[in-house]
Amino acid sequence: MVRLGCHAGVWPLALLLLQLTPPVRAQQVQLRCDGTLLEARGSAEKKRTIDVLKVSMALSAEAATADGALGELQRRLAVVRQALQRLQVMELTVSSPSSWERPASSKRPAAVEANLQVSGELAPARLQALVREVGALPGVRLNPVSAQADQAGDDAVRRQLLRLAYQDALLQARQLAEAIGLGMPTPLEVQIDGGFRPIQARGMAADAVPPFDPGELPSPTDRLGMVVRFCAR
Repeated sequence: MVRLGCHAGVWPLALLLLQLTPPVRAQQVQLRCDGTLLEARGSAEKKRTIDVLKVSMALSAEAATADGALGELQRRLAVVRQALQRLQVMELTVSSPSSWERPASSKRPAAVEANLQVSGELAPARLQALVREVGALPGVRLNPVSAQADQAGDDAVRRQLLRLAYQDALLQARQLAEAIGLGMPTPLEVQIDGGFRPIQARGMAADAVPPFDPGELPSPTDRLGMVVRFCAR
């Protein structure tokens, strides 16, 4: 999207340093634009290879008493933990348990339910085993997995997105300047629109006859947008 306006006077310039260091205070510089102000919104995105799967699950148990429900939950957790260790799950995290009394209904008697959350990181090749082996254990309810790219490449991807988003905005400004008979636009101000946004791809972990193929999960996608103001005469 490109906007334009005729201006003659002094414009503040907030040059945003396009680098990966922590944010710095922008310098205010006085710059004169004796022509037409053009504003363009550039954007870029990049799909990346899945490096690891973020997995999580709810684990529950029930019994007539709180002690019984928590004891059964502890036994089920031991089985789940062993299964996840066989799958070489990394960064394994287990929440503290909680319990609540479920009142009796026409379909089931009163009981105490206990539950907790388990999460970790898994190699994509082990998705099938996670779903069929761990997902089938008593009390386990798998949540959707999140595909994540290798964070070591974030800096390089950010630099690439910055270049692409700026080139997108510059192309729009050049085309508009040409259409209305102006010369080459000069950048005045660059503002990152929302910043670097890694988007985690999510996929359902549910029963199916074909194998669960991690290659079918949506690829992690990084997006970046910016607003650039140009001066053209």
